[in-house]
Amino acid sequence: MQLPPGAINEGAPVTPRPSATVLLVRGRSPWELLLMQRPGGADFFANAYVFPGGTTHADDMGYSDEIRMAAVRELFEEVGILLARRGRTFARDAECERVRSVVEGGKTFGEALRELRLEPALDRLVMFARWVTPSLMRRRYDARFFLATLPPGQEVRPQEGEVTGFVWATPDHALSNPEITMVYATRTVLESVAGDKDAAKLFSRARQLKDIPIVEPRVVRTENGWEIERD
Repeated sequence: MQLPPGAINEGAPVTPRPSATVLLVRGRSPWELLLMQRPGGADFFANAYVFPGGTTHADDMGYSDEIRMAAVRELFEEVGILLARRGRTFARDAECERVRSVVEGGKTFGEALRELRLEPALDRLVMFARWVTPSLMRRRYDARFFLATLPPGQEVRPQEGEVTGFVWATPDHALSNPEITMVYATRTVLESVAGDKDAAKLFSRARQLKDIPIVEPRVVRTENGWEIERD
């Protein structure tokens, strides 16, 4: 995959930033996942479709697993899906609206959850992959990829300005549709789950993983420019 201008770092390698990415799944057989579209003005890969996610923030540090907490927060901030519960009752659209209202009033996401007595459902996130951005890239991430199921009673509500569109698609459709442009890691991770036609089997396979290898592609210069490759 050819890299856009400005993606290469000319100096010493940048330390990767811890981050979390969520493959949100709905349905069972066939199942679909959520892809959101970057704004046209994004620095890299404008208009590409990616999974919801982002880097860890200070607000995530007070929880037992800051990476999973970042996944919960980013999923809510970008597409409005809330992986949280009060007691045994899982959040629905009404709780999403309350959290959104508290955050708009100036509280952090974590403060909003505590104020509304909601606990992040970190156990609903199943890690299955870990990618580190190539060392020559100007922006680098140590990204953990998680599977999660769309909670009942919730609808996608993209954040204005951060997400310009979204689509639910089966892996096969997303991979074959020329209108769904994806960055290298998104496409490759999607290919890794496309063979599981039943969502229950997909989650079961992910839960059985004992060691998750770190994937770090490399960047090479070709006659067409800089490109990402895997060994």
